[in-house]
Amino acid sequence: MKPTKTLPNSQHNRIDLVLEEDEVDAIGDEHISTSVDTPLRADAFELSDDAKMALIEQHFKGIMETLGLDLTDDSLKGTPKRVAKMYVKEIFSGLNPENKPDVALFENKFKYGHMLVEKNISLFSNCEHHFVPIYGKAHIAYISSGKVIGLSKLNRIVQYFAKRPQVQERLTMQIGRELQNLLETDDIAVVIDARHMCVSTRGIRDTDSATVTCFYAGKFENEATKSEFLKYINLDTEY
Repeated sequence: MKPTKTLPNSQHNRIDLVLEEDEVDAIGDEHISTSVDTPLRADAFELSDDAKMALIEQHFKGIMETLGLDLTDDSLKGTPKRVAKMYVKEIFSGLNPENKPDVALFENKFKYGHMLVEKNISLFSNCEHHFVPIYGKAHIAYISSGKVIGLSKLNRIVQYFAKRPQVQERLTMQIGRELQNLLETDDIAVVIDARHMCVSTRGIRDTDSATVTCFYAGKFENEATKSEFLKYINLDTEY
C-alpha cells in the first residue's frame, strides 16, 4: 500500500484528506489547478491581519528551528516576523478583498472604438504548489462598450490577483473575468508570459523555459482581432 497524508483543513475543524504520495507530487510538479477561484476557507477573514501575522511568525519560527537554524543570531532572529509581515501585507495581500483596488470608470466621450492595449505589465506572483516566485509580463487589451478605465488601474488589477498563491492559468482567467465585469464588455484579451521558479530552481531545473497563457473573449475570439492584438504586444516600443 502506498503511503498517505493527512492534511489539516482549518484551525477549528479537521478532515482527513487522503492522497497517494505520487498524486501529491504530480499535482505540484505538473502545476495543476483545481478551481478558477482561489481556494479559500469560509473563515478566511475572521482573523485580523495582526492576528495572522502573529500566528505565521510562530509557525515560521518553528520551521526555521526544525531546519536547525540558530534564531539567537542577529541576522536570523527577526526573520519570522519579517516573513509574516511580507506574507500578509505584501506578497499575499491579494487574498484580502479589502485590498482590491478602487476602480473608477469614465465615459468614452471621444468615442474611441479601437482596442486599447496595455503591454509589458510587470507581474510578480507565487506558485501555490511550492510557494516560490512566478515573474513575467502581462499584456491586456479591451474594446470599450462605452466606458474606459485609467491605465494605472489595469496594472493594479494585475497586481491584486497576482498577490496570492497562484496557478498561471487561474491568474489569467481571474484578470480577464474581472475586466469583463468592470468594463461591462466581453471584448477582453489577456496574455501572460512568465517564468516559474518551481521549474527553474527545483524539479526539472529548466532555467530557459517560460509559460504563456491567454484569455480571449468577445471580439478577441475573432482571428483578425486576435492577430492585431498579438502584433501590438510584439511591437518594439522601448524608448
